[in-house]
Amino acid sequence: MRRSKYGYLLLALLVITGLAGTITSTTISGKERKFAASSLKDTKNDVLRTVKDLSQAQLEFKAGHGKYSIKEYVYHIASSEKHLWEAFQAALKQAPNPEKRSEIKLTDEQLIEVMEERNCKVTSQADEQLNTRYKTLDEALEAFKTDLTNHIKYIKGTTEDLRNHVVNTPFGWVDCYQICLLISSHSERHTEQIVEIKTDPKFPSR
Repeated sequence: MRRSKYGYLLLALLVITGLAGTITSTTISGKERKFAASSLKDTKNDVLRTVKDLSQAQLEFKAGHGKYSIKEYVYHIASSEKHLWEAFQAALKQAPNPEKRSEIKLTDEQLIEVMEERNCKVTSQADEQLNTRYKTLDEALEAFKTDLTNHIKYIKGTTEDLRNHVVNTPFGWVDCYQICLLISSHSERHTEQIVEIKTDPKFPSR
């Protein structure tokens, strides 16, 4: 009797919180959900912390000809994040296409590893929009922070079948869950490059 009463109370709680009947076998696992949310949170914090309190001279410093400045990296990170999420949303509007899963050549772990390798170079619309999407650094940072906050909230509660929505990207065929991993690993890659700029002997002191 006590067990039955406990069961009813639990069901009532799930209904009230909106969790009852939402998570199915086609959604991502709890482990996947936690990993993606944590990765997105970490990359958001890393980007914001790395560029905090930098002067204009520091933001615009370039280590060499043809190199990105810290400011340009931030524009690129914010633009790429938005571009990848647009691809994510577009894929989810289409019908699931699990037959395309055979086109995916990389596991989640391999995808992250490849993205963080420096010899992986991809030209995307984000590069073309580098100096056109945002007018100021503050605008780019605020957009990045807002977008990542929304994405973290989304991944924590989504019931979409992310694994069976597959899309062809400049990085190859991936599923929608992997797009979330692309966003975080791509940003981390460039955050490391920003850190390297700050250790350059010629980097302005202020």
